[in-house]
Amino acid sequence: MMTKYIFEETQIGSHITTNFICIDRTDSVKEAMNQLLVQARNHDNIETLYIIEPDGTYYGILELKKLLAAKKEDSLETLIVRDYPYLYADEETENCASELKEYEEDSIPVLDRDKHIVGVITASETANIIDDELGDDYAKLAGLSEESDLDEPITVGIKKRLPWLILLLFLGMGVSTVVGVFENIVQQLTLIVCFQSLILDMAGNVGTQSLAVTIRVLMDEHISFAQKIKLIFKEMRVGLANGLILGAMALIFITGYIMLFKHENMIYALAVAGCVGAALIISMVISSLIGTLTPIIFDKVNIDPAVASGPLITTVNDLVAVVTYYGLAGIFLIEIMHL
Repeated sequence: MMTKYIFEETQIGSHITTNFICIDRTDSVKEAMNQLLVQARNHDNIETLYIIEPDGTYYGILELKKLLAAKKEDSLETLIVRDYPYLYADEETENCASELKEYEEDSIPVLDRDKHIVGVITASETANIIDDELGDDYAKLAGLSEESDLDEPITVGIKKRLPWLILLLFLGMGVSTVVGVFENIVQQLTLIVCFQSLILDMAGNVGTQSLAVTIRVLMDEHISFAQKIKLIFKEMRVGLANGLILGAMALIFITGYIMLFKHENMIYALAVAGCVGAALIISMVISSLIGTLTPIIFDKVNIDPAVASGPLITTVNDLVAVVTYYGLAGIFLIEIMHL
């Protein structure tokens, strides 16, 4: 059956097996049993039997247990399941991974465009496909072009990672340049530098979380524009809620830290802690927006959303967090509080 079909490695057809049993739709229950016994000599995948039309096109499936429980006088048609999932052999594997995750069947028929069965994908192969696709997406989130292999040459590993690292180097230099713009603020309030990494880390973490959630949602090819907008606002609300909680915690703990270890008065401590808390809230909301919006835009222009990698989102969010933090410090602590 496979001799006339040649599939690319990236196509779902490259994962099929011909270990399955076909039964003609026009057979009686007795004839179907006879066909099962004949074909079972060469095929042991018998839990699901595939029903075909007289012209060889796919019609549906028949569960083995239903056939065994049927009486000879029963109509085979009443036992056939028509709304059974199937895939086309020329579909790209990465596009089918999310669909396969939703299936609980022991095997899925794979058809050509003329609706003839060319093979089936077993549950074990489905697990392998999902594992490979998740590994590939994880590699992209790490800024790699594909999943790394233990035995690959060092030069290949360098080739995968270096382009992203060069891009992130220049983005990082941009962040450093922005920090330099706020040099006067840092000179007047050196204490605020202590909490810079806190703001940057939290913004980066929130953005990466939103990125991961969005990529998973975008695996559904049927998601509508309205649902994407809903996702954006949902992630921003989550970022705001988490920001309020963490901002409140930062206000309490940083106030205590400044008073106990830096020996500053309560007003000074509350002002700095309040600035940190406010910066956390704002940067976490904006980071949630960036982490959600970036892969949606990538997907819109037909770029793999997973390419909107974690390091890229983190670096962009670092820039947002720096501007937010030092901007608030300059306005609130220096211009208003005159600290």
